[in-house]
Amino acid sequence: MAVINLEVPDQLADQLRRAGEEVARLHGLAPAPQPPDHFAMYASVAEVLEFLARLPSPEQVLALRAAEPLQSRISALLEKNRTVGLDPKEEQELDQYEYVDHLVRIAKAKAQLKIQGG
Repeated sequence: MAVINLEVPDQLADQLRRAGEEVARLHGLAPAPQPPDHFAMYASVAEVLEFLARLPSPEQVLALRAAEPLQSRISALLEKNRTVGLDPKEEQELDQYEYVDHLVRIAKAKAQLKIQGG
């Protein structure tokens, strides 16, 4: 089997991952493989903040991703919010994830600028 590596924007990568998982689910196949070990994965807000506090390289910041269990939790909260709504505790949890996502996006934008020499 051939492996092709492409660099795409994070939003497109997320859409492709979800589409691949849906196709696999519809066909009764195993879910898509997890990202390679060289990605910095985080499972909680504290982990991402600790990671950023260590002043990682721009490349490490760009490789930062949420761990699959966390991504699944966020997806579940978003879906519940769209359908039946969240209770106050869930709203607070989702707000926290959105805030951390905002921080990570800022860090990634600044990392990209450093790599580009800006």
